[in-house]
Amino acid sequence: MKNQYQQVTAKALVFAMLSVGVAACSTTPEEGEEQAKKPNIIYILADDLGYGDLSFLGQQKFQTPHIDALAARGMVFTQHYAGTTVCAPSRSALMTGLHTGHTQVRGNRGLNGGQFPLATGTQTIPTVLKKAGYVTGAFGKWGLGYPGSTGDPLKQGFDVFFGYNSQTIAHNYYPRELYDNESILTLEGNQGTDEGQYAPLLIQQRRIEFIKNNRDTTFFLYIPSIIPHAELAAPQEYMERFLDRKTPEPPYEYESLLGPETPYQGVDDPEHPRYKVGGYGSQTYPHAAFAAMVTLLDNQVGEIVASLESLGILENTLIVFTSDNGPHLEGGADPDYFDSNGPFQGYKRDLHEGGIHVPMIASWPAKVEAGSQTDHISAFWDILPTFADLAEVDLEEDVDGISFLPTLLGEGQQESHDHLYWEFHEQGGKQAIRKGKWKGIKLNVFEGHEDILLFDLESDPGEENDLSEVHPELVAEMKALMQESRVEDPEWPFEEKIQAENQP
Repeated sequence: MKNQYQQVTAKALVFAMLSVGVAACSTTPEEGEEQAKKPNIIYILADDLGYGDLSFLGQQKFQTPHIDALAARGMVFTQHYAGTTVCAPSRSALMTGLHTGHTQVRGNRGLNGGQFPLATGTQTIPTVLKKAGYVTGAFGKWGLGYPGSTGDPLKQGFDVFFGYNSQTIAHNYYPRELYDNESILTLEGNQGTDEGQYAPLLIQQRRIEFIKNNRDTTFFLYIPSIIPHAELAAPQEYMERFLDRKTPEPPYEYESLLGPETPYQGVDDPEHPRYKVGGYGSQTYPHAAFAAMVTLLDNQVGEIVASLESLGILENTLIVFTSDNGPHLEGGADPDYFDSNGPFQGYKRDLHEGGIHVPMIASWPAKVEAGSQTDHISAFWDILPTFADLAEVDLEEDVDGISFLPTLLGEGQQESHDHLYWEFHEQGGKQAIRKGKWKGIKLNVFEGHEDILLFDLESDPGEENDLSEVHPELVAEMKALMQESRVEDPEWPFEEKIQAENQP
């Protein structure tokens, strides 16, 4: 299992490289001038996409040829981790370069029609890149500050924003409205019970426009997709790729090609308070819908690459593709059917590998070796210092991350983390440490539990064999690191909850 998923097979890479025509070629004067500039940066963040949901990493139920091709053009990170195991804090770790023991948003908390906000003056990826002259745009799901708050994307370094401010509303693929910078764009095709405007397609159009409008600048394009979380819904043309039409005339009857299916009953009553406001819609064919959604996401990656190529700027554009955490179980999703977590144990909301170990690809044709891969251990909080390093910007504030630019370029000495740290404020509180090949997990923290599970990820990536009794010295080290790696935040009490839960 480990070799099937964690190591990108030579066969898979060769096939993908041939399919996209990866080959050595001469550089034109125009391309040479383009490569002398700082690179454009595109960061694509899938929503709840599991490690095993990509065909080059072992997915068998459907194919992701465009993402596979991206991997063939660049470098695959086999040991990359999300900020944590749910949306907002994972994205906060990404944006600030601080892990969940230090970052400002440490949990999913709804507030004023959005989420708990980042503070004014926060050092974020876009604020750093703007110092190097980058034009910045975000298109998709935000979730780090309700509209008009200090955490509004337009107050956190982005020049342009289009999409969902609230991650709750982003549960729905046919929303009544989207945010267009500071304005609200009413989607007339989605009023009442109508489902005429599929939001990911509208958002994709704006992404392509942003690329075209900024072809002669240096830009940072942040793409926090809502796919495939968590309502299972896709346009009919994508659904029919995974359905067998049984009747020649409408109303059509179908049979899923990914059966057997268990229909999901969601929120369909327009009088329900959560209808199109976070409640997941029903889906007769959950398996087909999930495959259709990831296929659509894959096509969108292909469209972005094609747009860059047609504009002559692909060579000097760094594209990073990853996911914000592991696969979810909500809305009728069936990650076990798809083996979405690959060789790992756990799902979204777990600090086992299945909840935080995510795929990552970095493609930069001018600089990154095609078909390469690395086992360098990295995490979301490394992205900010890496991009700052790439843009030659000095950071004004300390971060927990380490630039992995030496790994990307194959040049210089790559610094490594002593350890990685995560905490999760739901389900009784959880903490985890990765130090080298060792992984420690503490569950039910708020109840005062001190037991730590210990795993050797090198020999046991599925975390099946707890070695805590065999290595008590490592358990003690993990426990000390869990205490040392965090600073208590009154907005996100952790130690306080432990004390409160254990009062006599």
